[in-house]
Amino acid sequence: MPIVIAFVAGLLMSAGIAYSQMIDPAKVLGFLTLNSQWDPSLVLVMVGALAVYASGYWLVAAKDKPFFAEHFHLPTKKELDKPLLLGSAIFGAGWGLVGYCPGPALAALSSGSLATLVFIVAMIAGWFISRKLPI
Repeated sequence: MPIVIAFVAGLLMSAGIAYSQMIDPAKVLGFLTLNSQWDPSLVLVMVGALAVYASGYWLVAAKDKPFFAEHFHLPTKKELDKPLLLGSAIFGAGWGLVGYCPGPALAALSSGSLATLVFIVAMIAGWFISRKLPI
């Protein structure tokens, strides 16, 4: 049952990302570019996502355990370290340069765009390379 719920949640997220045009790099770059052509529409997408997340968090925060797992899997690490800061910087730079982050890029694969496919291949290659670096 958990895999079905994860699949449905992934489909719902993909549909929301596509509907909000977050799979369009030009739309994302229009939001990230703070000039006279700035496109603030993705702020509504982010506020909507935050509202959905906050509602879900509020519903499950008082529970002893999740509905379909033995326990909650919460992060225990509290400090900022070099891998976290470096990864965040690389993620932000990639998002700002290309207009994709992993979720929307995977959702955009359905568009058949060669540029999207190249991004996904580069992202996977970067993930494998990062596993070999001594950070």
